[in-house]
Amino acid sequence: MINTVILALLPILLLISLGVYLRYSAFLAEAFWPQAERLGYFILLPALFFHGLSMADLTELPVASLALTLILSTVIVSIALLALRPAFSVEGAAFTSIFQGSVRFNNYVGVSLAASILGAQGIALAAICNAAIVPTVNILCVLVFARYGTARLSARGILRQLVLNPLVMSCFAGIAFQVLGVRVPSSIEPALRTLGAASMPLGLICVGAALNFKTARHWTKPILSSSVTKFMIMPLATVAVATIIGLNGPALTIAVMFQALPTASSAYLMARQLGGDAPLMAGITAAQTIIAFAMIPIVLTGAAIVLNQ
Repeated sequence: MINTVILALLPILLLISLGVYLRYSAFLAEAFWPQAERLGYFILLPALFFHGLSMADLTELPVASLALTLILSTVIVSIALLALRPAFSVEGAAFTSIFQGSVRFNNYVGVSLAASILGAQGIALAAICNAAIVPTVNILCVLVFARYGTARLSARGILRQLVLNPLVMSCFAGIAFQVLGVRVPSSIEPALRTLGAASMPLGLICVGAALNFKTARHWTKPILSSSVTKFMIMPLATVAVATIIGLNGPALTIAVMFQALPTASSAYLMARQLGGDAPLMAGITAAQTIIAFAMIPIVLTGAAIVLNQ
């Protein structure tokens, strides 16, 4: 288990490190980074989500119970975070980063780990997880940004962000293709797959480029708060909801694993676009990726012991 996690997370750490080097060595012009972030947010990440959700084989899997477990546990933890918001003692933009660090997950790590643990079945279960959590998390994050981000949104602006958000749109489009049985034309499927594959390395390099080590000492409490929620509270909530719903077996293993994944590079991109604390978000992303080396095996082992699997 430990080797599997390390092999999945090591490329992510290397790409973040590359971003740090490229930014501080001035190898690329400063104007490159905002444009790279925009490309990832509006084109590459939507391609990844749409392709993954529209192409997945979901037959003979507990789609409804797995999706319901993930959605309910995510919503429950999100409500708890909002209720405890005053206890974090941070400004609104910083809270959006804590929130994203608590609920958002890294698709690349999830799919890689699921495939390593369960093979083709793991990939299919991972697709269900993406279909359930990605729209849920993105809608929740847009609402939190609208309330606490520096770019305050009106009711019309919130609706516009929900309807036109490229990540939400791509998720619902992929789900629609899946439900209606529409297949992506073979002439464009390879292009979509390639665009989606490019989103992760570029996003992680941007995360590394955004790290500001001069302010790292101010990140301790937010990083700790989001990480405790991500690696402890979220998996516990998932197990509790799964027990009530009756989800078990490999599907439950993948559900708990997805809820204990480090936050994704898309969190940083969204923070940049919607008025969050992007440098803090980059710090949380990098820190959680390192913490995940130890925590994911612990979470999965603990869940297996508790549930006697």
